[in-house]
Amino acid sequence: MPTDRSGQPVDPGAPRLVLISPCRNEAETLERTLSSIEAQTLQPVLWVIVDDGSTDQTPEILAAAEARIPFLRVVRREDRGFRKVGGGVIEAFDCGLEAVDTEYDFLAKLDVDLELDPRYLEVALPYFEEDPSLAAVSGHVYCYRGGEFVQEFSMIPEAVAGCFKLYRREAFETIGGFQREVMWDGIDIHECRRRGLRTTNLPDEALRILHLRPMGASDRSIYRGRLRWGEGQWFMGSSFPYVLASGLFRMRERPWIIGGLLIIVGFLKASLQRKPRYEVPEFRAALRTWQWARLRETLRGFVGS
Repeated sequence: MPTDRSGQPVDPGAPRLVLISPCRNEAETLERTLSSIEAQTLQPVLWVIVDDGSTDQTPEILAAAEARIPFLRVVRREDRGFRKVGGGVIEAFDCGLEAVDTEYDFLAKLDVDLELDPRYLEVALPYFEEDPSLAAVSGHVYCYRGGEFVQEFSMIPEAVAGCFKLYRREAFETIGGFQREVMWDGIDIHECRRRGLRTTNLPDEALRILHLRPMGASDRSIYRGRLRWGEGQWFMGSSFPYVLASGLFRMRERPWIIGGLLIIVGFLKASLQRKPRYEVPEFRAALRTWQWARLRETLRGFVGS
């Protein structure tokens, strides 16, 4: 019977999952994520945490965790002196992927500012068995506000939460992995769709993801995060009408009004500066076709109501 890294027997029929976590200065939330994965009823065969040059207590926490968690491996990168969001996150992820030395069926990019239900992995993986075209899945993302458990942001049906993307290995390799760009977590789902693969988020209570830090707040502030989101929409190749509609819709979410406005401003700023765009013209064309279909569908819904 095959064994894990600690020499314990592993059920050969169980799905083999590898987790990879880019990590930089995460001492505030890291312990809670470590405990969350330790408590999973279905555990990964390997969890690689890439310490991307942390300067706080993160290295000490990771050293202690690696000593007690048999499936955990820590990879350390040199400090570049700053947090490089988007492309830097995927550079760290790819570094972790290079360190994987075991066979696996599923792969997940997991942020270390999350808490999961203990049954998350056990509940999520069977969805892939039910649908061979399913490439990636996540639950909905929640946070605590005023003592209440509330959904952090609205997700289109095809979206998979960037903080925890769980992929079928074959599908991940089919799309060529994640792009080292700000909108890597939008490009991937549309690349899946272009290849006839399906991605989705599920309302299953066991798949709730508790985000311990506001989305987009890792680089200076949540306001900078919304500007970066708009800039990323420009890079990805989105049409302005779709970004405008998205920004107006996001005005209903925190930070009220200004968050959605900053998305629009970020897009227009990148447009005026003629910043680079994703260099796959057929992708951008397919993306805009999908976006116009979504806008028409939404408009019909308003007219019908």
